Amino acid sequence: MAKPRGFEFWRSTLKGARYVVAPMVEQSELAWRLLSRRHGAELCYTPMLHAQVFVRDANYRRENLYSEVNQEDRPLIAQFCANDPEVFIQAALLAQDYCDAIDLNLGCPQMIAKRGHYGVFLQDEWDLLEKMIKLADEKLSVPITCKIRVFPEIEKTVKYAKMLEKAGCQLLTVHGRTKDQKGALTGIASWKHITAVREAVNIPIFANGNIQHLSDVQRCMEETGVHGVMSAEGNLHNPALFEGRSPPVWEMAEEYLEVVEKHPPCSLSCVRAHVFKLWHHTLQIHQDLREELATAKNVAGIAEVNRQLEQRCQLMRELNFLKQLLVSLLQEEMAKDESEWTRTGLPFPHWICQPYVRPPPKDPNTENGQKASETKAVSVKRALEDSDGPNDSLSKNKQKKKARNPHKNFCPELKPKYIKCEQCGNPKGNKCVFNLCRGCCKRKAFKEVADCPGHGLRFKTKALKQSNSDTGGGLTNGNPTSQTVSTAAHDPL
Repeated sequence: MAKPRGFEFWRSTLKGARYVVAPMVEQSELAWRLLSRRHGAELCYTPMLHAQVFVRDANYRRENLYSEVNQEDRPLIAQFCANDPEVFIQAALLAQDYCDAIDLNLGCPQMIAKRGHYGVFLQDEWDLLEKMIKLADEKLSVPITCKIRVFPEIEKTVKYAKMLEKAGCQLLTVHGRTKDQKGALTGIASWKHITAVREAVNIPIFANGNIQHLSDVQRCMEETGVHGVMSAEGNLHNPALFEGRSPPVWEMAEEYLEVVEKHPPCSLSCVRAHVFKLWHHTLQIHQDLREELATAKNVAGIAEVNRQLEQRCQLMRELNFLKQLLVSLLQEEMAKDESEWTRTGLPFPHWICQPYVRPPPKDPNTENGQKASETKAVSVKRALEDSDGPNDSLSKNKQKKKARNPHKNFCPELKPKYIKCEQCGNPKGNKCVFNLCRGCCKRKAFKEVADCPGHGLRFKTKALKQSNSDTGGGLTNGNPTSQTVSTAAHDPL
């Protein structure tokens, strides 16, 4: 049976999905996807998966895709980052039975993607991308899709999209920002680029960028004509975005924690990161709860902090409601509560789910709202460390380091290049005796009962100590008996 293609794939397999939750590293896990689907999301992506690790590591596959096949979590698209056609196909073949499509990540702009040479840093290697998409279209039983960022030029972006379509891409998500628009320089996504791509190709197009409310979703679809809209940051701050609701943050956190308990596994760091996002605004007021959330030892501990937050905010709401009825002795306290509400400049009280808007970068020609000529001269904002251009100025922190060590090198071009791990391609440890990254070194040292001082691994040393304690120090030529070593090799330490 032929697999569905293009618009047929979007209408039948994806059920004409318009509201889409983006692939987010360690953020779009099963529990968060189920929560988002409860509140209006029609299609979800897995977190970005590393194709090479997915192929070689069964635990990685089980934790990220195989752990639970949940019919509520469909339709689902699995996203991979890769730069080798054969490795990408191997990973996709292992994943295709657990999802409805395979997506190739061509949009990640982070430094880890630059070091690993994947994501948006492949956008100039059209021959390689064409080969990867063609091979996936031929070998897989499910459609292949792509998520890209735009070039500064609309014409080049359109050519890029048409090349991917011709190679076999069946659905394209266009993030309307360039690879340099990230962090403090994120800025506004260009819907003009997205519109141009949608008009030029004959496959479904999803738009990504500038989505903070349901009204933004509707406006984007009207202005660009796209078939669906994807949200990442907006969804993390308000998972009910696609419902058009802004519920209290503790309500969303409580519901999320309940889903986590029902659908393990979910790492505590991932859960904590989600709650921090939900509470971003309210933690500016209740700053003491930040430390309690950061040190919670389990999901129950996070739930207890959530209950404390709810009690505080409920009390504040009641106090504001009764403001006109309070006696004069409480007026000063109420004025304080009101100032905490209004001084944030937010459209809603801080305990309501709402988007976080990054402040724009400071103008190097102004200082405290005045022109530099009227005050003292200010230094020009330095370039990002991972930018391609020269870095002529140093931050205050780097200037201090330079003063302590005049020979210290801050030039990106002269910095030593990262040497890749011999097994996985990630940066290797500089002092590793096996020339591996920490993860690969730990597995190898454990398997061979060896030490790696560079990574602080002492499997052999621990085995020797265990041997001495068990046999009273019985060694043969400075080594434990073969039976002891064999036992230590299977001891999880």
